[in-house]
Amino acid sequence: MKKLIYLLASAALIAACSNNNGYLIKGSVNAPDGDIVYLNKVQGRELAKMDSAIIEKGEFTFKGIQDSAMICYVSYKGADRKNMLMDFFLENGRIYLQLDRDNYNAIGTPNNNIYQEVRKKFSEYNDRMAEIDKAASDTTLTEQAREQKQKEMEKVETEQIDYAKQAIATNIANPVGIYLLKDYYYYLDVSELEPLMPQIPADYNNDVAIQRIKSNVEKMKKTAVGSKFSDFEMKTPDDKPIKLSDYAGKGKVVLVDFWASWCPPCRAEMPTLVKLYALYKNKGFEIVGVSLDRTGDAWKKGIKDLNITWPQMSDLKYWNSEAAAIYAVSSIPHLMLIGKDGTIIARGLRGEELEAKLAEELK
Repeated sequence: MKKLIYLLASAALIAACSNNNGYLIKGSVNAPDGDIVYLNKVQGRELAKMDSAIIEKGEFTFKGIQDSAMICYVSYKGADRKNMLMDFFLENGRIYLQLDRDNYNAIGTPNNNIYQEVRKKFSEYNDRMAEIDKAASDTTLTEQAREQKQKEMEKVETEQIDYAKQAIATNIANPVGIYLLKDYYYYLDVSELEPLMPQIPADYNNDVAIQRIKSNVEKMKKTAVGSKFSDFEMKTPDDKPIKLSDYAGKGKVVLVDFWASWCPPCRAEMPTLVKLYALYKNKGFEIVGVSLDRTGDAWKKGIKDLNITWPQMSDLKYWNSEAAAIYAVSSIPHLMLIGKDGTIIARGLRGEELEAKLAEELK
């Protein structure tokens, strides 16, 4: 009888939420009774607590009413002081959450069902990359074997990015696609982004991130492959004025490297650039580094530590770099190749793709 009363009460609660266009979140977590799970929203660059729930028999519940679907986070910190944090879409309806470091799940409502498939696919890619990284850490590997592992890693990363692009295009008219666009748009070139812009729902017209993306797309159109390069002036490490046009458009193939000394992927890319510069610098090739550093000392130390011998420029404005703004650079490293006549012939190159393109242009 008690079980029947409980089920009837649960059904009444669900019906009440449904009648009020509300949400009912039923979650599970392997944690002691009395511990607390938090529901958080994104506020600027921080998470702000919206609600809390006490864990009872490994379960917790949130309920309320939500005007429109928005990304939120459920968080829990156990006795081991390790955080569990999962993103999901807070929207009206019944949502089932599984908060587990090895298996995060959020299903039950339209956007969460879509996003869970994306989460599952991303998890598969991350697992593959973790396996490659573990294998690459083997100290007995030869240099050739280590390079092979790096190529395997780049292949999986490319597959993940391609999947993200596909997921964005498929879902651009719903909150899942918008959320993914905000996270991955810097991997898309202008030919991929431009067709998506008219498909973004009008509800997002005042969204700051979407406004910024649309603005960047317009800048990208002006500096897309096939366009003439846009000039800018900065300072060398010796505080002397220097322009991109001092090198580009003067008969050499010029690789513009947007980087920073504080950027680990930039530093990882640098040995490849050092190798390519040694190979082609006397064959009509130049590299121009554009640093997004904040201080001259850090920039100069990075140049020395990374064996950079090609021209460098910066305004030391970090992400407010004027050059980055002109070229809509929102992630680094970002490599842009300018042909002998000053036409942009490639953007976003890396690894083997960069080597093949240079071999083609400088043969």
